[in-house]
Amino acid sequence: MLLQNEKLVVRRLEQKDSSLLAKWLSDPAVLEFYEGRDNAFDIGKVKEKFYNREEGVVRCIVEFEKHPIGYIQYYEIDTDGRELYGYGDVPDVIYGTDQFIGEVDFWNRGIGTLLVKSMVEFLVEQKQADRVVMDPQTQNERAIHCYEKCGFNKVKLLPKNELHEGKYQDCWLIEYII
Repeated sequence: MLLQNEKLVVRRLEQKDSSLLAKWLSDPAVLEFYEGRDNAFDIGKVKEKFYNREEGVVRCIVEFEKHPIGYIQYYEIDTDGRELYGYGDVPDVIYGTDQFIGEVDFWNRGIGTLLVKSMVEFLVEQKQADRVVMDPQTQNERAIHCYEKCGFNKVKLLPKNELHEGKYQDCWLIEYII
């Protein structure tokens, strides 16, 4: 268990979770904001993308009141990411996160805010992060609002940063600074 409070648990991804990821990442409502509706996942694609991959990315399942509801990953920003984001000369410890709530019945209940705040606290306390960054698509207004409630601020626009549903989308670089 990486983090736990009265309602929320974040634990490392396990092999048994592949069916959850396939379920969530084949739901058009989820895919509209994560991966794209033209990029549905089956078990094979889940195993390829989420298991036995790059070191340094910690992949986790999010549970709320003992029900698995979503996914989060965190990683220290590497040299290429630092250059892309404009942190090439910044000596800070910088972590990034990506997350989604895959159970749409749990949307708009404040769980995303609880998750992001808890993860920032974990990264600051356990990983000595000086900054936490994300790059949500500009069109994902609900997520951006959540992140701003958690203390993130927009730093700069990243034009055509992410391929989503056949088109390169603009993203915001947002950061939480300790």
